[in-house]
Amino acid sequence: MAVTTACPSAPPDPHPALIAVLDPTARTWLDESAAKVAAEPATLRRLFPAARRRCGHGRLDCYWTVDEAARAVLLTALPLRGQALADEVALLHRHGDPAEQRAVLRTLPLLDLGDRGLPLVRETLRGNDTSLIEAALGPYAAAHLPDAEYRQAVLKCVFYEIPLDRVTGLDTRTDRELARMLADFAHERIVAGRDVPQDILPLVRAFPDVIGAELKKLQHPLTDVLKEEG
Repeated sequence: MAVTTACPSAPPDPHPALIAVLDPTARTWLDESAAKVAAEPATLRRLFPAARRRCGHGRLDCYWTVDEAARAVLLTALPLRGQALADEVALLHRHGDPAEQRAVLRTLPLLDLGDRGLPLVRETLRGNDTSLIEAALGPYAAAHLPDAEYRQAVLKCVFYEIPLDRVTGLDTRTDRELARMLADFAHERIVAGRDVPQDILPLVRAFPDVIGAELKKLQHPLTDVLKEEG
């Protein structure tokens, strides 16, 4: 099955790209701030919110904005490990605004957390902020979220009309059960006279046996394509 994502499965190291775009004042602030965090982790709580104002917030690459990348540099400077690191990351997420929360979620795969970052992903997926849901379903979730939760997260993206090329891991984590759930979703939408996102097609077609007779009987452009595969 060929399902592509918008960015590589592992996020790029943000520091080299930042060095190329930050002005000297911002570079100096970021380097000095990272050194302060490495020496005294608690200073991150003060410096983390300031990154957007000091470094900017434009698009850096397909994964990072400038402020997210700067905050990632600060987060990865933390000398903490294990639960202490997880607690500090959770604190920043809990007290952060949406931009700060996105930065935390996007930085998770760069931190040595194991499964300790999953509570932040799960909390985000219970909400309805689509930009945060997208950030949560990056490389960390693709690597750590259990199968049942990953499937439900993908279904939530379809329901909220989040393009699936923004979800990491579909090329390896799509299975027959997810395809069945998406086929059922398509059936319900067609019966209700509602649009069906076209980007579910590659996932459903990869498991043609999930395309049931009831779905095939419906008159809809989507079902015409599925019939060809099933």
